[in-house]
Amino acid sequence: MAAPAAAGSDGGPRGLLLDDLMPWSVRPLRTGRPWVTAPDAASLRARWDRLVRASGEERERLFAPTRARTQHTAVTALPGRSGATGRFARESGPCPEPVRVLHGPFDEQWLLPDHRLIDVARPELWRVADDHQLFLVEHGRVPQDPGPAVSVTTLLPDGHSPAGRPGRVRPLYRRPGGLEPNLAPGLLAVLRARYGDAVTAESVLAWILAAARPSPAGCVVALPADTARWSAGVALGRELLRLQLRGARGAERPRLPGGQRPYVRAAVPPDPALLSYDAGERVLHLGSGRISPVPAGAWEFRVSGVRVLELWFGRRTAVSGAAGLEAVRPRAWPQEWTSELLELITLLALLAGLRPRQEELAHALAAGPGPGAEELRAAGVLPVAEAARRPASVLDHQEEGPDGQFALL
Repeated sequence: MAAPAAAGSDGGPRGLLLDDLMPWSVRPLRTGRPWVTAPDAASLRARWDRLVRASGEERERLFAPTRARTQHTAVTALPGRSGATGRFARESGPCPEPVRVLHGPFDEQWLLPDHRLIDVARPELWRVADDHQLFLVEHGRVPQDPGPAVSVTTLLPDGHSPAGRPGRVRPLYRRPGGLEPNLAPGLLAVLRARYGDAVTAESVLAWILAAARPSPAGCVVALPADTARWSAGVALGRELLRLQLRGARGAERPRLPGGQRPYVRAAVPPDPALLSYDAGERVLHLGSGRISPVPAGAWEFRVSGVRVLELWFGRRTAVSGAAGLEAVRPRAWPQEWTSELLELITLLALLAGLRPRQEELAHALAAGPGPGAEELRAAGVLPVAEAARRPASVLDHQEEGPDGQFALL
């Protein structure tokens, strides 16, 4: 059972562990073979085609078997997916349609949604991934790192951490359809009594986005002493949420004010080898390509101590050492990557612009912390029941088992 409270790594207020506020969490996905994800869907289709056309030893080598998955492993279908469940050794059909996922912080990539190819797919996440779901993703803690402790996405996140310290994935809802918030039982009632009836599961998520801080014991979230501070923090969190949705579900896509929007000043070459930043000119160089203006806040934006733009670029240009199916990738820089980069620069710049408000909130919470573990313990919210830490039973339909058999529910 998680400890009830922990001190912030920056000497701030003692806060409630996120693990107690949102008790159900899932470990990151483990694909087992890197070739099942890619920054572009076309590469995944080409990899699939090459694999199913191969035979014998070549097919075995390209598949890259692990202890969890070989071509003969019997597995169920991914929840909500209609993929084949026959042994992959007999597979010769068309490529399943790649799905958009979040590969680490702020990096939208593609995944082959075939359970036969993924070592640990976390089916419990797939079961609750729908148009109502929001996933809170914890980032690996790095001492003295000023980056965000958490982020949020509508996409299925793989939970990958750039620092090699994977956090946890916490769905906002335990059941499809936006049902049963993943909050400690009784927490909403306590917060409504303190801050008003307008408190919802999504406003709690917004507060967490604004106030979460890393600590050696895990991510911590301090609560405010007064309603005004709560309302201000929720408003900030909703702005963070709006930006990170990136236009999903009818939200407005992030945009910088006129005159501050980045544009391509020189076309990105087919094979940009280096990424660099000119702070004086506010220019991002991709080989001979040039994008400007790029705010320093976007360039310096880090998660788990790693600069996000460098990580994003490196995943699309690292060809040395690539072998097998992972080496199947675009021969030239696709135009769509440039568009995605402009959007990412915009997002990071806007998030960096909200950072002072987050720091101001942190200082205010340090000066006047609100309810803590003792109050929640007195209200019966803590300790959290173990059942709240396990996934809910959402098997309201048949899921195809190995070789087309249906599981008994």
